[in-house]
Amino acid sequence: MPPADTDPRLLRAFLAVADELHFTRAAARLFVAQQALSRDIRRLERELGAELFVRTTRQVALTPDGERLLPYARRVLDAHTELAGAFSGAPARPLLVDLNSDGATAARVLGRARELAPECELMARFESGLTWAAAEILAGRLDASFGRAAGLARAVRAGLSTHPVRYEPMALMLPLSHPLAERETVALAELSGETVYAGAGNERTREWTDLAASLFAEWGIVMAPPVPLAVGVAEFQRVMEKGGYPVLAVVDFPPLPGTVLRPLVDPVPLSPVSLVWRKGLRHPGVDALRNATDQLALAEGWLVRPSGAWLPESDLSLMRNRS
Repeated sequence: MPPADTDPRLLRAFLAVADELHFTRAAARLFVAQQALSRDIRRLERELGAELFVRTTRQVALTPDGERLLPYARRVLDAHTELAGAFSGAPARPLLVDLNSDGATAARVLGRARELAPECELMARFESGLTWAAAEILAGRLDASFGRAAGLARAVRAGLSTHPVRYEPMALMLPLSHPLAERETVALAELSGETVYAGAGNERTREWTDLAASLFAEWGIVMAPPVPLAVGVAEFQRVMEKGGYPVLAVVDFPPLPGTVLRPLVDPVPLSPVSLVWRKGLRHPGVDALRNATDQLALAEGWLVRPSGAWLPESDLSLMRNRS
């Protein structure tokens, strides 16, 4: 018969291995030696009288008993965290949230989260690109961000949790003098042979440029050459005016003087946006962000894809699975 007072530390060890399916990564996440983690798992298995993982030299997988324990372990540890917070006497620390740019989808999620959890201090940052933000999250200098999670390296993604936010339709930002600026929408076929800027050379936004490269390859669109890294709206506008290229964007991209934003169609290309935070981070602000995302997505159909929309299968698969 299982003990009535299972040590929460053993359940944390179990959840870390269940999330990572890798003992070395789970040990690093918990800041313990791998041997100590293995001992804790064996002790929990003895106490429960059940084998929780199938271990081979090549992989780790949950057994049926491990799958059965998973939701109970999460609930126990969530309750343990809530209990500690209720009597800590101190508010949660500020949560640092990178929005990439102001006025877009992420900013709306943050605004709703602040309404849902006014007691939390959710501090906005405005950097550029999830590739950069993900490294900052793993280093502990940032807590959460938004963007295309499928574009991150597998090793980076292994240390992050993701929550789907929106399939955001792409658009083209055009100078007013461009012939396509008079159109209400722009078909992808009309861009064949056109040179379009999509962040080439900017290592902070590599996930966006990679998505653009896949789209451009299918429709014969030319990737504009790299430009100097522009920080701030005014600098970005100046550099874009100097190059004169249309810019790949999304439909909610903040407008710039002297330009128009035209949705792309036939088919509608999508930019998959996820909320991303460090695995194992427990903070009421993260809960508020996830709840805000779900509310907005339901109310505005953010996770409904237009018929025939363009999106790589790898992105679609990740958006379907929360981690």
